[in-house]
Amino acid sequence: MFISDVVSSGPGPFLVRCSRECSAWIHVLILFAAFVVPGFAQDTTATRLSHAAQFLSAGNLDRAESELQLVLHASPGEYRAQDLLGVVRVLQHQEGDAESLFQSVIQSKPDFSSAHAHLGLLYLQTSREDEAVPELQAAVKLDPTRIDASDALVHIYRQHAAAAASDGDSKQALGWLIQARKLAPKNPDVQFEFATAAFEMSLLQDAVDAFREALSQRKSDPLIVYGLGRAYGSLGRLDEARQQFARYIALRPDDPSGFSSLGITLAALERTDKARAQFERAIALAPEQTEAYFRLGTLELHANNWDSARANLRHVLDHDPMHAGALSALGRVEFEHKEYTQAAELLNRAIVSDGSLQEAHYYLGLTYGRMGQKTESEREFQRATQLEHEDMEKRKALWNRLDLRPASNSEPQHP
Repeated sequence: MFISDVVSSGPGPFLVRCSRECSAWIHVLILFAAFVVPGFAQDTTATRLSHAAQFLSAGNLDRAESELQLVLHASPGEYRAQDLLGVVRVLQHQEGDAESLFQSVIQSKPDFSSAHAHLGLLYLQTSREDEAVPELQAAVKLDPTRIDASDALVHIYRQHAAAAASDGDSKQALGWLIQARKLAPKNPDVQFEFATAAFEMSLLQDAVDAFREALSQRKSDPLIVYGLGRAYGSLGRLDEARQQFARYIALRPDDPSGFSSLGITLAALERTDKARAQFERAIALAPEQTEAYFRLGTLELHANNWDSARANLRHVLDHDPMHAGALSALGRVEFEHKEYTQAAELLNRAIVSDGSLQEAHYYLGLTYGRMGQKTESEREFQRATQLEHEDMEKRKALWNRLDLRPASNSEPQHP
């Protein structure tokens, strides 16, 4: 994964073809060459090491090895030469010899970050991730400027976060991304992924901060703009959300979700006419979708435009009979029209579809009360109150609930 094939280009030097990740090896060699020459200009060993690094960066493995063997013949314990020879062996696909060389360096010079980084990259390339992570972590601890090691760790942490998210484990995903963010605080991809995970966990201010940091690196990225709008909206910072959704529409004028999101924000700001216009634009772009119809239906419900609300909500249910939000909202319409039997049927269907809808339980309680079913009414009110309390407690305790599993060598530390 991190080291490319080395192929012969005829009688001339070897041509090293690297992927983006592989370039970390050559980048280190160039830095090494720049380091050894100024500090040891009169030292033969340092000069040979510099030449070896330069040959390696040019892909000439034979001449690099020749220089290194001369150094090791004169000084068998020269750890820098052993480390570079290990890189040569990796590029020659002699991974076993390379591993032995890196391990030998670490044993004799445990504070030499380069050997830890190279051994970690080798382990990662050979699918030994559990062994790779502690070596890469050691390299970064010894030398925080080692981009090769930190980039590899960030890559690992992001992969684990993506796997955890796909498994529905938002807490674990966030934990991995916290570690990635510590290593790469200016990486817009890491910031975006952390912000998304934080948003999913309702850590809204953290999401806003990370989205803004990502946006400072990518000022016109529509996904970041949209995410920031959602986070602002969930925090109740509605005018800031409105501005971001307007920016998103300017970036993606053919996406109906932008108009729907702007419409939701304008409705919350009680700009009903402007909100209605946004929902209608979303419907014009995608007549087959249900989200804008649902939002328009709830907008008309709150404006007491019962017939329009009913028509839009029925459209949603025609396409999605188990749409919990539409069932609940239509139940409210029937409740307002004193059609209590129909209201109860719709609200019960909403609860079957999504039992966490506090509003559905509340209006079902009112409906049962009007129907004279006191026991059922009290039960629904209690459930609505319980859901409200659970939601408040959940928001208060989110950070404390990030109880990640005990860290192994390949797991992030507890945030």
